Amino acid sequence: MPLLQAISLNDRETTPVAHVFNPHDSVNGVGIVKNTTGVPLGAETLTVSMRGSPNGRYRGKVNLTVPVVQTETINGISTPVVVRTAYVSLEVTFSDKSTLQERDNVIGMLADALAPSKTLVNDALVKLEGVR
Repeated sequence: MPLLQAISLNDRETTPVAHVFNPHDSVNGVGIVKNTTGVPLGAETLTVSMRGSPNGRYRGKVNLTVPVVQTETINGISTPVVVRTAYVSLEVTFSDKSTLQERDNVIGMLADALAPSKTLVNDALVKLEGVR
């Protein structure tokens, strides 16, 4: 069982920026790590969980929430405000009969599908293009 720990995720800026998520909490088997710059309202949040079920399946979830915060000034008072938020969710389900190698291969394939060179996935998700 992995321990709640810091994780660094690079974005795709021209010069990639490392977003460091630090342990925040663990609630009912869901690990929560956050990247904050001091304003809790704007914290980027990553959650990770894995649960077994009585029917012999394991369900894992990873959720990433990335708000965009701007400063709004009204009557001379400046306040941070979330103007939009990106939500990313990944859910996997594995049989209790699956092997470690099978699970490793499937996750590897999915990670590779997210590469910028995989235009089917990249252009749909990043460029917001429909698939024809």
